[in-house]
Amino acid sequence: MIIRSSDQVPKTTLFERFPVPRNFGVALQSRIERGRAWPAPQSAARVKTFEIYRYDPDSGANPRLDTYHVDLDACGAMVLDALIWIKNNVDSTLTFRRSCREGVCGSCAMNIDGTNWLACTRFIAETSKRARIYPLSGMPVIKDLVPDQTHVFSQYSMIEPWLKSRTPAPATERLQSPDERSRIDGGWECILCFCCTSGCPSHWWNADRFLGPAVLLQAWRWLLDSRDEATGERLDELEDPFRLYRCHTILNCTRTCPKGLNPAKAIAGIKKMLLERSG
Repeated sequence: MIIRSSDQVPKTTLFERFPVPRNFGVALQSRIERGRAWPAPQSAARVKTFEIYRYDPDSGANPRLDTYHVDLDACGAMVLDALIWIKNNVDSTLTFRRSCREGVCGSCAMNIDGTNWLACTRFIAETSKRARIYPLSGMPVIKDLVPDQTHVFSQYSMIEPWLKSRTPAPATERLQSPDERSRIDGGWECILCFCCTSGCPSHWWNADRFLGPAVLLQAWRWLLDSRDEATGERLDELEDPFRLYRCHTILNCTRTCPKGLNPAKAIAGIKKMLLERSG
């Protein structure tokens, strides 16, 4: 199936049909154990079960999956609403990031039923019968559902994501035609949730050198901006066997983008610009 947008979610997946054991090939200290099962709320008419990844590095214990039962009539419609309800009413130690609750800040990105998404834009009704919530993969876990994103933001800073110009600043703003402005559509909407980078196997394997789809999408956005005057030096920084060319067009990034963007297409666009430049 050709993936044209992140809305194309298959009815079945290979791993649902042929599941890999949870702790297959995992080091002993990283194996996920069965955690606490919290009791269901009394007199609740509609109850939803959530299995949530818990990890506290200060405790020295292995990660675990705790089971919670949420009263759907007492919380909102989104997965983030359920997490907030659990934290407020059941277990105040549950830790996760959140901010805007509108799919704009990217703070609540996590793995929901095997797919990276924003908890504030994923309906509870869209989750499995026993919804499973994990932190974004491929990143160290600070605590529970909070990944350490220091590395990916350091990679983001490498592309110098700001306007570079050599000409004197005009008296007013730097103007663009409607056509020039439209060229950066599909890039500026990125909220740096890193759902795509977390879902990219190439970044799992080469995170120390491959920039990953989120950062490369941002690099593409600046390469297309007609107001920017540093196209050559930006391409010089990207022309590297690992920074750019470790992308193998797996397309996980496009499938898992909660904003419906296409990082794989942006990466192909950068490769095309480099090829055209070389003649």
